[in-house]
Amino acid sequence: MEKIIFFGLVIPIMAYVLYLGGMAIMNGFKSKEANRAEKEEAENDTNQTRDTDSEPSINLSDELSKLNDLKEKGIISQEEFEKAKNKLLNN
Repeated sequence: MEKIIFFGLVIPIMAYVLYLGGMAIMNGFKSKEANRAEKEEAENDTNQTRDTDSEPSINLSDELSKLNDLKEKGIISQEEFEKAKNKLLNN
């Protein structure tokens, strides 16, 4: 009789705890997905409103650092580096 009362109380309580845990996990996943969607939307808005003038400067700095790496590795000479740098800066 004690076992019936014990299991009659424990099993529903355990089921409820598991239910609550599952709901908490699912709410966490939903919140994480919502945050990810909001972040992607904000990044898209930022990318669309970005000035087109800032993108060439990023590419320019990348190109200059690539040229500098080539010069440091000895692949191009100082003169070739200066010519390529002047060409990039004048365009």
